Amino acid sequence: MKTSKLVALCCLLMAMGTGPAFAEDATFDITVMTPETAIKVARVALETCRGKGYQVAVVVVDRMGVPQAMVRDRYAGAHTPDTAFRKAWTAVSFREDTLALAEMSGPGAAMSGARDITNALMLGGGVPVEAGGSTLGGVGVSGAPGGDLDAECALAGIDAVRADLEF
Repeated sequence: MKTSKLVALCCLLMAMGTGPAFAEDATFDITVMTPETAIKVARVALETCRGKGYQVAVVVVDRMGVPQAMVRDRYAGAHTPDTAFRKAWTAVSFREDTLALAEMSGPGAAMSGARDITNALMLGGGVPVEAGGSTLGGVGVSGAPGGDLDAECALAGIDAVRADLEF
């Protein structure tokens, strides 16, 4: 009798572990932008800023924060590539526009400690690239005379590929 209860209990536990709600796969699939898409985002963002008279650097990172494309206009400051990377990294890492993060992480705010995270840069100009409910990457722009203007150029780059990214 004890053996049959033990067998029944084992069968029940095994059945519970095999259902889709309990399954854990050893791998998973992700969607990332192609290098060509990242380059197009960077090029359009740069051209948009250049058309407004701003000399900027643009960095596009993948969903893990690894750079896929970087371009710096000829007169953009030496600091702009690193600043653009950190804005893009922050946008993808927090899955939030860095203009919003700047407000949410100000002095005394609940998120103020986020400013101490290595590479995090809470300045406008970093925008996540999203499609189909997923974050695919981030764009950072640095060099315009304000983070809101950097963000406008980043958004123009994303808009240039939005139709290609929808899935």
